[in-house]
Amino acid sequence: MSILKVSGSPHVHGSWSTKKIMYNVIYALIPIWLVSIYFFGIDALTITLISVASCLLFEWLIQKFLIKGECTIFDGSAIITGMLLAFNLPANLNPLLVILGALVAIGIGKMSFGGLGKNPFNPALVGRVFLLISFPQQMTTFPHIREGIVPDAMTGPTPLAALSENGVQPSVDYVDLLLGMYSGSFGEACALFIILGGLYLMLRRIISWHIPVAFVGSAFLFSGIFWLIDPTQYANPFFHVLAGGLMLGAVFMATDMVTSPMTPKGMLVFGCGCGILTIIIRMFGSYPEGCSFAILIMNALVPLINKWCTPKRFGVTK
Repeated sequence: MSILKVSGSPHVHGSWSTKKIMYNVIYALIPIWLVSIYFFGIDALTITLISVASCLLFEWLIQKFLIKGECTIFDGSAIITGMLLAFNLPANLNPLLVILGALVAIGIGKMSFGGLGKNPFNPALVGRVFLLISFPQQMTTFPHIREGIVPDAMTGPTPLAALSENGVQPSVDYVDLLLGMYSGSFGEACALFIILGGLYLMLRRIISWHIPVAFVGSAFLFSGIFWLIDPTQYANPFFHVLAGGLMLGAVFMATDMVTSPMTPKGMLVFGCGCGILTIIIRMFGSYPEGCSFAILIMNALVPLINKWCTPKRFGVTK
């Protein structure tokens, strides 16, 4: 009997499965969720549960009645989409809009392309941008941080909204900005816990450093150039890095394996593009926050980046 078998690649298999990877990302998101509940109260808990439950339900319904494929709601990807969508929403958003955003994220952003591994755009950002464009007032009306946690002077409009409205960087405490003691989408508030979650994923080798470092570094350097030219008109680069959703986008959304480049070189190009586009939109666009748009634009360019940055095959000279 022959002991030789002929099969297609890959021939080397690791112990990591899709489900295991997804649930490790969920573990990294849980501390951010808990601190969000501490700052914004029961609303942050409610919005997240509605978003996750809606994503799971819509993925199951589409698979059962439209695609008629294998049920994948237990692989963790729909839970991540629900959590990231919720983290990009105001804690006081109408639950019906949360459900609508989940339908767009799963139905259009993910399942219309065939499900996990086939979507070109980050599903959570597709849902978030749909809601932002369709319901701008509701999506830019943020609740105050729960009473008693910080002084009243630290609540009110988000720092990026104040910068956009007044054209001048608001007075902020960078330590408080790092800890999330300002209004905004509840999951993007605490940059410190986002950084810790990213370090956990890097230590577990689920993500690499290339995209987060390139994203944050390019945003810091690009905004720093304008700040050095005219510090009275342009915000400090530390402000741009810590305010808004840049850290959440750089660590948890731009690093999505399906919608980001395959090679380290491509990841650096992708991350730099995200960082520069985010600052351009913030400085010269109509929206105070540009992170979601920047990532989606770069998602569309991933096939080209992969083509440009693919390493040469062994023995190829041209």
